[in-house]
Amino acid sequence: MIDRYDDIIRLPHHVSARHPHMPIADRVAQFMPFKALSGYEDDITEETRLTQQRIELTEGEQELLDQQLQLLGERLAEERPEVRVVCFVPDTRKDGGAYQTLRGRVKKLDPVEGVMVFDDGRRVRFADIYSIEG
Repeated sequence: MIDRYDDIIRLPHHVSARHPHMPIADRVAQFMPFKALSGYEDDITEETRLTQQRIELTEGEQELLDQQLQLLGERLAEERPEVRVVCFVPDTRKDGGAYQTLRGRVKKLDPVEGVMVFDDGRRVRFADIYSIEG
């Protein structure tokens, strides 16, 4: 079988005068695996990310929360009370969200917009508040 190539087997390797030699790193890149499904891993990671469902307050819990907001509003006339608020933050990408604990001084309660405003500008909707302490 080698007999067929006897005439060329000992010839020098051809070097093109027109095309420069490809660097080894570029040659290796030709054989590297590629991602046929770009973004697939990100989608899987997003799908497996856990969210919490909003906890619906009972009527009694909602009444207690309303009373706490009213007392907090009365205290705002004298001072800027420091509170700890547990609130639900809806997820922007999928159903559910996460509960966060915010601490800070309350600047105002806006019943028209239905929000609590902290000194640092953070805003929490009354509907998203789960509990208030302080």
